[in-house]
Amino acid sequence: MAEQTSFKPTLGLFDGTMIVAGSMIGSGIFIVSADITRNVGSAGWLIAVWLITGFMTLTAALSYGELSGMFPKAGGQYVYLKEAYNPLVGFLYGWSFFAVIQTATIAAVGVAFSKFLAYLVPELGNNYFLFDAGLINVYSGQLVSIVIICLLTYINSRGIKEGKFIQTLFTSAKLLALFGLIVFGFVLVKDSFWAENMQTGLDAKKYVGTDAQNGGWLPIGGNALLGAIAAAMVGSIFSSDAWNNVTFIAGEMKNPKKNIGLSLFLGTLIVTVIYVCANLMYLNVMPLSELAFPTDDRVAVAAANKIFPSSGTIIIAFLIMISTFGCNNGLILAGARVYYTMAKDGLFFRKVGELNKNAVPQFALWIQCLVASAWSLSGKYGQLLDMISFVVVLFYILTIIGIFILRKKRPNAERPYKAFGYPVLPILYILMGSAFCMLLIAYKPEYTWPGLIIVLLGVPIYYLAIAAKKASRE
Repeated sequence: MAEQTSFKPTLGLFDGTMIVAGSMIGSGIFIVSADITRNVGSAGWLIAVWLITGFMTLTAALSYGELSGMFPKAGGQYVYLKEAYNPLVGFLYGWSFFAVIQTATIAAVGVAFSKFLAYLVPELGNNYFLFDAGLINVYSGQLVSIVIICLLTYINSRGIKEGKFIQTLFTSAKLLALFGLIVFGFVLVKDSFWAENMQTGLDAKKYVGTDAQNGGWLPIGGNALLGAIAAAMVGSIFSSDAWNNVTFIAGEMKNPKKNIGLSLFLGTLIVTVIYVCANLMYLNVMPLSELAFPTDDRVAVAAANKIFPSSGTIIIAFLIMISTFGCNNGLILAGARVYYTMAKDGLFFRKVGELNKNAVPQFALWIQCLVASAWSLSGKYGQLLDMISFVVVLFYILTIIGIFILRKKRPNAERPYKAFGYPVLPILYILMGSAFCMLLIAYKPEYTWPGLIIVLLGVPIYYLAIAAKKASRE
């Protein structure tokens, strides 16, 4: 097979924006508002959690614009951390990205696809048992997730144009569908619960119990409220993550110094507005008690059944399948470029750093597919979500601190963009992100230690990779 030696710059600003928005919108916005409501218990705090998350995401995206202009090449955040700190920190991100952040997110989104496919074909869902494989039980939904991941990996191995087409088609479809659902939620619904829900204001309550029938609401304030907000934000941050995927494909962007920063801003802004509006729609179509306890946390299904009583479930099932399919395409397309760059630095298998005849890192795509498929067999959407959020925010904080470090280390470096609101907004993100991480450590340690262990496992792996690199040179 003939190999290409460099990426082809074929993606424009619109393509970049579609990758940002498409990678962010998966299944979270259709599900996690139930858990957020159970944690904070009022309409005001539900919207506040989404606004805080949106503000943090936009601030981080605007800060990344400076870094993307300084280092307009494949690898994105891995490159930024390596340049700001040292190769070890960059590797720990790349290792975590490969082991958990990207691959587990791909798996979680694939599992969500199969969960909603089960509305149309129950035999293909996560509750349809197939066989006992010893350590795990295998269900149809897990195999559906793996098939979707393999299909999208194959499509992206055919070239960047194929991946771009899928991304634009599915992202455009889900943005239009989400916008339509929001509008119909205010126009078509027969009974509005807006006034009733808004009366809850910022009267924070946390639900303590096993389900809607066995438990009750307890008022919360002070440190307990901060802990509840942090726990609630696990879902909103997961739903808003992957906005930085466009930085990984800088080698294939036209005019990357300009277009990456702009696509980061436009994509995150579009998604933030849609997410807040979607939650306002939820508050209009159902009472807070129903929003907190829809069947299997499927908030969007419950809302759609209020708007379209005869066909709401089917409409949302199709919408989420479109959304998760497009989301996984963006994740799969972008993720492989990080492993490619690591391999070029001698910190991953050498073959991962090769491009095929279509100028894409085919081997990197397939090794990512293998790990994501293994994650899919766990079938635990919630556990994957919880594990990822802490690690993701931790590396975002380190990357934004890197802006300050690089301004001192390389004051004369070319910066087509400068971080918006510097130094105030980047410092504010660092403080908010640090508070989120510390609150999770204090109040939800089970959300933090699995991710931390995986990150720290990267330390010995890094030194093994360095030793292997030296041995190959001798």
